[in-house]
Amino acid sequence: MATVPRPRRVRTALRRARLRVSRGLRVTYNPRTDGKPDPGEVVWAWVPYEDDPRQGKDRPVLLLARDRQRLYGLMLSSVDHDRDRDDEARHGRHWMDVGAGGWDRERRPSEVRLDRLLTLAPADVRREGAALDRPTFERVVAGARAFHDLA
Repeated sequence: MATVPRPRRVRTALRRARLRVSRGLRVTYNPRTDGKPDPGEVVWAWVPYEDDPRQGKDRPVLLLARDRQRLYGLMLSSVDHDRDRDDEARHGRHWMDVGAGGWDRERRPSEVRLDRLLTLAPADVRREGAALDRPTFERVVAGARAFHDLA
């Protein structure tokens, strides 16, 4: 998949949002079939690479919370990180299985990355994929609390 440079407004928004995240986010489960991105839904958005934030790719993101201007979520991957769990943890990357869902056309099992909280503007969401079921959402939030200040 081709990489595209991240727009300047996204870089600026990420810096501002990091300050808000440090105060704690109020997590909610509120997926609605209204065409707008809501916590509990998996949406598709541009996500920057950690090693080169000027580049990234479109990927699924599980939304955990929102405020008036931003959405907060965790990225998903269809790559199985269980095989290299120790190496991933050594590099500070922690994953949890969430199963398959409508966010992936091929219905491949997905994993959510718990340690990297993303901040998005609602306009950055390209499309909604599907809602995660509530028990799985709550399990993800419990796992993410080890890495983030989530209320």
